[in-house]
This record gives sequence, C-alpha cells and structure tokens, in this order.
Amino acid sequence: MVSTIILTLIAIGFLLIVIEDIIHVNKAKTTLFFGTLCWILLFIFPLHGQSPEQVQELLNENILEIASLWLFLMAAMTFVAYLNSKGFIENIVHRVMPTSISERKLMFLVGVFAFLFSSVSDNVTATLISLAVVMSLKLPPKKLIKYATLIVFGVNSGGVSLITGDVTTLMIFLDGKVTIANLLLLIAPAFISVMLLAAMLSIGMKGDVIFSKSGKKRIEKTDITIAVIFVSTVISILALSVIYSVPPLLTFLCGLSIMFLVAQFLMRKKDINKNIIDYVRDIEYDTLLFFVGVLLLVGALKEIGMLSKFTDLYTVMAPQYANYLMGILSAGVDNVPLTAALLKANIVMSQQDWLSFTYATGVGGSMLIIGSAAGIIAMSKVKELTFMSYLRLSLYLLVSYTVGYAGAYYMGGFV
Repeated sequence: MVSTIILTLIAIGFLLIVIEDIIHVNKAKTTLFFGTLCWILLFIFPLHGQSPEQVQELLNENILEIASLWLFLMAAMTFVAYLNSKGFIENIVHRVMPTSISERKLMFLVGVFAFLFSSVSDNVTATLISLAVVMSLKLPPKKLIKYATLIVFGVNSGGVSLITGDVTTLMIFLDGKVTIANLLLLIAPAFISVMLLAAMLSIGMKGDVIFSKSGKKRIEKTDITIAVIFVSTVISILALSVIYSVPPLLTFLCGLSIMFLVAQFLMRKKDINKNIIDYVRDIEYDTLLFFVGVLLLVGALKEIGMLSKFTDLYTVMAPQYANYLMGILSAGVDNVPLTAALLKANIVMSQQDWLSFTYATGVGGSMLIIGSAAGIIAMSKVKELTFMSYLRLSLYLLVSYTVGYAGAYYMGGFV
C-alpha cells in the first residue's frame, strides 16, 4: 500500500515537470516537495519492517550522492558564473569565430565541441560551457532549443567511452565487464550518432549567424588567470582520478579555493565592488534544488524496489534487445541505480553485449530532458527548453540513439 502511494507521488512529481509550462509552477519547487514527502512517508511507514535507523542509512546513501553532485555542480557553476559575468566566454567566441557562419555549419561545430569537451571533462562542466557558448550568440528561441538539444546528446555521447567521462561506464569497467581497449571502440559510433543528430536538426536552417567584431573587449589578465585555473582544474580532475583515485569533487573544490585565493590577491589593488567569493551567489539555485528533488524521487523509486524489476527484461528477450530498451528506460530512471541493479543481478552477457549496454545507459538518458544531468542543467539554464519542447525532437533523438546503439553493438563484435 505504501509502495503504491509513493509510486503515485513520484509519478505526479514527474508529471508536474512535464506540464510546468502549462501550470507555471517552478519544477524545482514541485520535485523538492514530492521528493522529501516520499522519504518522510518511508520513515512513517517503513517497508519490510525496517527500523528508523535502517531507513536513515538508506537516506544517508542518497544524501551522499546528492551532496557530491550538488557541490560538484556548485563549483563548476561558480567558475562559469564568473567568466560569464566578465563576458570572457562571449569574448573568446567572438574572437575565434569568423564574421559570419551558416547555421548548419554552426550546428555541426557545436556538436563536435560538446562531444570533444565532454570527452576531456565531466558532463556537468561540458554542458555548462557548451550552453554558455551557444547562449552568448543570442539565437532565436526555436533555434536555441535545437542547439541545446544537440548539446545534451553530444555531451552524453562524448563521455561514454571513457571511465572518467561517465559514472555508469566506470561502474561497468570496475566490475570487469569491459576493458579500456573495448571502450575505445565506442568512440566512432558515438561520434557518428552526434553528427547524424546535427544533420537532422539542421534541416531547414538556411540563415547565417553574424558575429559583431565591434563589441570586442580587452580580455583582462585576471580573467585569463581564472580561465587557466578552471582548465587546469578540469585536467587535474582527470589525472588525479585515474592515477591516484582522488574523488573528482575533492579536486574541483580545491580548484575553486585556488580561484578564490588567486583572484583575491590579483584584485586587491583594483577598485571593485564585488568580492570574488560573491560569485557563488550568481549561481541559479533553481538548478541545484531541481537536482536535489529529482534525485530524492529516484532514490525513493529505488527503495520501493521498482528498479530491480527492470532486470526481468532479460528473462523475456535477448540481451541485445533488452540493452536497447534499458537505455531508453534510463531516460526516466537514473542510470546509476539502474546499472547497479543489473550488475547485482549477475546476468550473463558477452563482452559485445556489455559494450552495447555501456553505450545504452550512457546515451539513452538523452531521450528525455530529465533523463540525464546534462538535460536537467540545460532545462534549468535555457528557459525556452521545456519537457515538451524537447519531446518534440524525440524522433530525431531516437533515430540517432538507435544508430549509435547499432554501431556500438557492431563494434563490439571486434572484441
């Protein structure tokens, strides 16, 4: 009975996200309300005779995951907030880009940038930077939605072949299901699927994007220093994580503290009205609260045992088809607990199947805007990008995902 009530509340919570542009109630408020309500019910009416201490342990696990992501996102957003407020990103874009470029070429350029940047960075940072670049171009809403959609898919695709690029990829690797050499085989199909989506989204685009060179400003040395610290932090995250297993969050917070200290020293002699640490206040906390609400809802879904039921797919169909569907299902359910449930089920699959599953869970979340961290960030940052506006492009996303999955399965045959 309690499981049914919680499942109903979770469904209502996600439904309110879908119809946000109809009811005009901020999604951060609704998800946070239903997420916390579900956990309160788990304490009042514990499942399977659990004690309050056991429920507390389960909540602590979820809170740890949420806190890690929240702090990581906060650090990345602070860097971006500073560079954006100084016009640094817009200035760089205007210096690098030609006077004008066709919208079609720009679409492919954005796809390549999002894919490559997420390959050398985390999804959160790659999404924030890619969106900042596109939003600085002042594009019409309908076109901005298309570029943002490509960024979500491109970012999720770019990190799927690296153990540092996606959490589920790392989980599958650590469980011994795939090797690093196997994962490199995913680069080609993942990139092709991004280019295919760029081609489909650019259909009908015939205009040009004009870059105004007259507004070009001088780049301050302080801003360059902050940008260097930011890039160095991202590189350090990858290096320290791979070599010494240092948690990425710890490295990012260290980089943020260096930013504060260095910038404070450089700005000491300047007549400024804003302390460097004040840029933390420029973060859109709606994004962070939305994350908290969504992860609480998914955590409750996990605790009532719904995620384990997804593994039943493998008893009724072959792994290559079940993996494809699991990828699509990960658009509605967090792919991390979904992957954990499958690994715990000890399902026997070939390395080819595990490789295609890695692609599916890494990219499948792109099917819905709420299916990945990149999507949630994009929806929070781009006002025009709603659940429904993203859903209108679902056919393009499905075709690209299907082609990428087929390519991943084919490449897995070379293992």
